[in-house]
Amino acid sequence: MLNFYLSDAQGKLNQVDVIEKGCWINAINPTEQEIQYLVQKLDLDLDFIKDPLDDEERSRIEVEGEHTLIIVDIPIVAHDDNGHTIFDTIPIGMIISSHTFVTICLSENPIFERFIYQKVKGFFTFKKTRFALQLLHTTSSYYLRYLKQINRKTNEIEAELHQSTRNQELFTMLNLEKSLVYFTTSLKSNKIVMQKILKGNILKMYEDDEDLLEDVIIENKQAIEMAEVYSNILSGMMNTFASVISNNLNIVMKFLTSITIILSIPTMVSSFYGMNVDHIPLANIPHAFPIVIGISAILSTTIALIFWKKRYF
Repeated sequence: MLNFYLSDAQGKLNQVDVIEKGCWINAINPTEQEIQYLVQKLDLDLDFIKDPLDDEERSRIEVEGEHTLIIVDIPIVAHDDNGHTIFDTIPIGMIISSHTFVTICLSENPIFERFIYQKVKGFFTFKKTRFALQLLHTTSSYYLRYLKQINRKTNEIEAELHQSTRNQELFTMLNLEKSLVYFTTSLKSNKIVMQKILKGNILKMYEDDEDLLEDVIIENKQAIEMAEVYSNILSGMMNTFASVISNNLNIVMKFLTSITIILSIPTMVSSFYGMNVDHIPLANIPHAFPIVIGISAILSTTIALIFWKKRYF
């Protein structure tokens, strides 16, 4: 799917039908025909379009002629086969040329939507360098946002695990830990790209652009540190709570075993007196039944007190 946008002098974003000078071309999972159209219309290398559509593509910068390709990873929210929320990353491509700005991605994402719905201040499609830096800044902001959601989700699971004897919470924590690993890897790759932009002469930048890039690098660094800290905490929690779940199960089994032993005493006593044999003790005493019941109760109570003092339940 191809969409063309162009900002006017006041910054209002308008959707246009054809490619114009200074416009933003947003390609979301383009078809082969749309890819060939962009290659021919913009005189692009075919790999510039196809590389960002590979979900395993690494972050990098590539310059060919008047075209500059920047590939970075962005965070997304997805769902697994069981409907559980998972966090992942996918690459996006930014192609900066003298006349147009092209973005390429496999799927729609909230980062592009912020620009489409004009939620980013000072956004103009024809200010291509600033647009690229604003995309990087928004990407770093979403990493921080999703990391906070992961931390909040971890706290919720921690509260459930104190009384849990199931493995479901551990599987959820495993998914979160995998997400943090993806985030950390992608953030470090993005960091290399940003440092190349800062140190090299890849993009023409003004003083305000340099300040914005420095802010992006700082936010990206904060996101890396947060992801690493949360990953370490989550890894420790998984090891701890695996033991907690096992211990909770042992407590339940110990309680049930204790109850079984206590209840087996009256059963055992009544079994003796249910035998069809002669000379059973107390057989000729009129009040034998209450006496037997009393003996069973005394024995059961005694065992229960012993178990209680040993904290079996």
